[in-house]
Amino acid sequence: MRPGFDRGDLLVLSLPPNDPVDVNDICVFKLPGRDVPIVHRVIKLHDDVATGKQYLLTKGDNNPRDDRGLYDYKQMWINREHVVGKVKGFVPYVGMLTILMNDYPWMKFALLGVIGLFVLVHRE
Repeated sequence: MRPGFDRGDLLVLSLPPNDPVDVNDICVFKLPGRDVPIVHRVIKLHDDVATGKQYLLTKGDNNPRDDRGLYDYKQMWINREHVVGKVKGFVPYVGMLTILMNDYPWMKFALLGVIGLFVLVHRE
């Protein structure tokens, strides 16, 4: 979620059961049928008094519109059950090694080769 987080940043998440999600919280949520979790800011809340459920409307900081286009057809809100966690902090660029190894599979073998060579050279 740019400009706050870049690709490869490691996010520190927390979501205690009794901790409510508030407007302006940055949340990671996973929608059914989608492989990749989404990191966006909560812009509106709807609390259903009858069921006690909390519904969220999210938007990416760089996006001109809310995320209703990402949700399922005719879905206007996401359920709190879709939220994986609220972002409490981040560590920049820690995940870049994993991303590079997934994007360029030959890097896995090169890294294993370097580690193997290091082990052979530094034996006692």
